[in-house]
Amino acid sequence: MTESNARTVERVVTAHRQTEGGGFIVRRPFPAGEIDSVDPFLLLDEMGPITYGAGEALGAPDHPHRGFVTVTYMLEGEFEHADSAGHRGRIGPGDVQWMTAGRGIVHSEMPSRRIQEHGGRVHGFQIWVNLPAKDKMIQPRYQEIRSEALPILALDEGRAQAKLIAGGLLGTSSRIDTQTPIVYHDWTLHPGGSVEVPYPEDLNLLLYVFQGALAVGTEQRVVGDGQMAILSPGSCVVLRNQGPGSVRFLLLGGEPLEEPVARYGPFVMNTQAEIRQAVADFQSGRLAQITRDARTD
Repeated sequence: MTESNARTVERVVTAHRQTEGGGFIVRRPFPAGEIDSVDPFLLLDEMGPITYGAGEALGAPDHPHRGFVTVTYMLEGEFEHADSAGHRGRIGPGDVQWMTAGRGIVHSEMPSRRIQEHGGRVHGFQIWVNLPAKDKMIQPRYQEIRSEALPILALDEGRAQAKLIAGGLLGTSSRIDTQTPIVYHDWTLHPGGSVEVPYPEDLNLLLYVFQGALAVGTEQRVVGDGQMAILSPGSCVVLRNQGPGSVRFLLLGGEPLEEPVARYGPFVMNTQAEIRQAVADFQSGRLAQITRDARTD
């Protein structure tokens, strides 16, 4: 790797706050007025951090998806999941739910009963990853990975750590199976930490800072808390902690699909005709419903 191959910051976008789901607040760098997507990524939401009192916690009740992948990654708190394909699960701190909606699924994502009843702190992320046209109508699939199963790399004498949610780095890979090449890494740089790490040149790369300030590239462009940087092409990324405390950020990369995108709420297809069909399928019940046991839900 050489400095001439290092990616630079092409654009910085500041996340805005908005209400989502049943009324919870997210910080969202995209989609927004400034930028619609970063192929193949369709959405990036930071949920919280927020501390709920008893009876205050909010989530996303039953809602449909078709044509893409939703990924939920928790830092604090617990979410309970259910869907119309019969999947059930609970993810806590450090856990990941990777749900391929494919041809269609109805999904519920709510704070755990414990947090709903007694309150607690919630902080996490959801991203949407587009599927190529050939995979839009595949069978829905659900992967739930516990935090301890996700590899963590320690670099720069322990001043830098990368948790590999998806994709690989320096010969180590996550166990999550993706439809297209994806990297999703949760980085921490402690004071004085700096790294120069390789990432595949054919991936679109972005990073989102959610704590501290990060200097990116050989030009040391500063990206602060709540900001997303879209990176230029290149074969490596140069990162340095810019502040006195630890800096935390997500680094996302994906192979661009370069296909038409038609989207309407929770449906992402390639044409408006396919969107209309998705809406009709949901309204007619062809996406099924979540079956619940009244004794446990």
